Amino acid sequence: MQMADAQVNVLQNVILENRKKLTMTGIKDVLSFDDEVVVVDSELGLINIKGIDLKVNKISVESGDVVVEGNVRAIEYSDKEFGPKQGFMSRIFK
Repeated sequence: MQMADAQVNVLQNVILENRKKLTMTGIKDVLSFDDEVVVVDSELGLINIKGIDLKVNKISVESGDVVVEGNVRAIEYSDKEFGPKQGFMSRIFK
């Protein structure tokens, strides 16, 4: 129950303007980016931004602000950790 209460107090904004400019607050870090995918770690989980010609124009870790510009096709939240997960067999034969 404490985790749910902690998330209620987190302020996060995601503003998409004409699918061209994405402004986000409550961001802890930008984990990876290229011209098709930007992955950010937010207070409420990972966010995957997918599109075409994406550019990270502003990153402020101190204030938690990120601005991404380009043709945004999808914004997806994920509670999973960043990076590929190892399958059952690969963990056995480590």
